[in-house]
Amino acid sequence: MKHIIAKLIGIIINFISLFSPRTAGKMAIRLFSSPKRKRLKEVEKDFLETAFIEDLKYNDIRIMTYRWLGKRDTILLAHGWESNSFRWKELIVKLRALDYNIIALDAPAHGRSSGKRFNAVIYSECINVVAKKFNAKIIIGHSVGGMATTFFQHKYQLPTIEKLILLGSPSNFVSVFSRYVNMMGYNMRTSKSMDVIIQERFNNKPEHFNAAKFSESITAKGLLIHDKFDAIIPYSDAEDFRNFYKNAKLITTEGFGHGLKSETIDDHILAFVSN
Repeated sequence: MKHIIAKLIGIIINFISLFSPRTAGKMAIRLFSSPKRKRLKEVEKDFLETAFIEDLKYNDIRIMTYRWLGKRDTILLAHGWESNSFRWKELIVKLRALDYNIIALDAPAHGRSSGKRFNAVIYSECINVVAKKFNAKIIIGHSVGGMATTFFQHKYQLPTIEKLILLGSPSNFVSVFSRYVNMMGYNMRTSKSMDVIIQERFNNKPEHFNAAKFSESITAKGLLIHDKFDAIIPYSDAEDFRNFYKNAKLITTEGFGHGLKSETIDDHILAFVSN
């Protein structure tokens, strides 16, 4: 049903592109950058409220952070698309048992953070604010959270960052955009207009935003975990990272999908942060 709705929306936007490609492009990008914000369930609120809660600011965005105090290294957790800090609950419980200092943030337009629009570039700036504020040494990013983490460290080269863990992360913006265009069935007029708008907004073409290539400049020790049968972000993206991120190890899994939530994954993460 979702696939049919996406195609119908694509048909409408393509029709608009016959008269105004720019309007169609703006509509397509707005749709692309508008996550569905999920209302927190009571059980999620109860867990998150066991943390010290603090708002930080990036421009006009209010960034919600959750902090569980510990005496060991500070670990920053960055969730993915249409998620929130609660996605890390099981891992947080295990890290707390090992006395790590843990920070989780809600991305813009997610969870309890403000905003209605979201992209990896803005997310990377929010990660920078939080990482600097709390002196993070290790960052764990899932999906677009991993991409944004790579954008952040490539740009700022924060010296406190010693380790990065990227879980099911997309390697480049062009492929993400291409999958979106194919899913919606956008025509050439619409997709070209989207590329022009991206360049105007970020002063770079979409192909510039290549997390895998950016990782070549990162000296922090890396761990890449990607499922071979990930239906959201293809395994080839992990191979892209492996080709450029020279100081990283790739762990390939099977059967954990894009979410990568399991005891096995947690064990890999805990071993990496502890060594």
